Amino acid sequence: MAEKRMGNINSRGCSPEAPPVPGLMTNCKPCKRSAARGCCVVTDATRDLWDKLFAEGYQADVFVCTNEGVIPAHASILGTASPVMKNMLRQSRRAEEAVEKAISIRGVPHHAVRVFLRFLYSSCYEQEEMNQFVLHLLVLSHVFVIPTLKNLCVQQLERGLLTTENVVDVFQLARLFDAPRLCLLCHRMIVRNFEAVSASEGWKVMKQSNPRLEKELLESVIDADTRKNERLKKLEERKIYLQLHEAMEALVHICRDGCRTIGPHDKVLRRSADPCNFPACRGLEALVRHFAGCKNRVLGGCTHCKRMWQLLELHSRLCSQVDGCKVPLCRHFKEKLRHQNKKDEVKWKLLVSKVLEAKSFSGAPFLQSMVAVCALT
Repeated sequence: MAEKRMGNINSRGCSPEAPPVPGLMTNCKPCKRSAARGCCVVTDATRDLWDKLFAEGYQADVFVCTNEGVIPAHASILGTASPVMKNMLRQSRRAEEAVEKAISIRGVPHHAVRVFLRFLYSSCYEQEEMNQFVLHLLVLSHVFVIPTLKNLCVQQLERGLLTTENVVDVFQLARLFDAPRLCLLCHRMIVRNFEAVSASEGWKVMKQSNPRLEKELLESVIDADTRKNERLKKLEERKIYLQLHEAMEALVHICRDGCRTIGPHDKVLRRSADPCNFPACRGLEALVRHFAGCKNRVLGGCTHCKRMWQLLELHSRLCSQVDGCKVPLCRHFKEKLRHQNKKDEVKWKLLVSKVLEAKSFSGAPFLQSMVAVCALT
């Protein structure tokens, strides 16, 4: 008997562990019911008891009046669940002409009010009803100060009930009901799906009732498009400068080490040598071969040669060697810097700074590095 009595005591001789909090019990409805039927934070037995009390209205002492009928309820439960309802019941009790206590909830579908009241009793809901009345429940939970239901509605909207059809309505409610996270999510959805949202019925109603909000959202869409275009422009510029950096490395590789793709500068490469691994060499090959054999290699006489001249000049501005550099004309362009006008100097310095910044990045393919150089012409 002693062993049986001690069966609930842990091995350390301490007192038995306390049972879990009702909202965290392992046999609560989320564990026993399918996701399609919703959620509950109490046990099945407790849930059924409170649902039965609400459904049968046993000894109900207050009536909730809607546009479509009356729902019997219990003042003690409503007043405990909602401070707003508690105040309404007190005022109803003080009225001398009132024969029975009543709470009026107009402008909301009758069944949505029933779903709302049922949640006050048992903290339960059906997923199908939540999908249908989530916006009405959000309004009721805010008006009657039911934070648990309000948070639940916000979570349901965030996790899948927010659509391009209702996002404008939800956005306006979120602004009114102090739901900043939901407000941000709605704003992002409107901006990202503006074409579909602007064709919805909610947008048309908002346009008539709240033109100031429409203007605010339109400005947000324009700003988002501008920022997107600026990001794309910066990414494209960064890509070009990375390509130019690769081109500079390829020039040094070709002229100093010799390239299997283009040919050696002053070395005889072994036939068994591996192919060139510099991707930029393939892009430079045609330009280098043209430059080597062009007979119109005069300033302005050949567009391809002019681009090659500019690449060689860019290398000279990036090259730190005073003497001994094997890239052609490196020293020549260094001497030329002394006689260059200020306008050209500013453009070259800007290009050099951008290419140097690109040194911290790697992996960009060499496509058309001459695009950036053409901007100087």
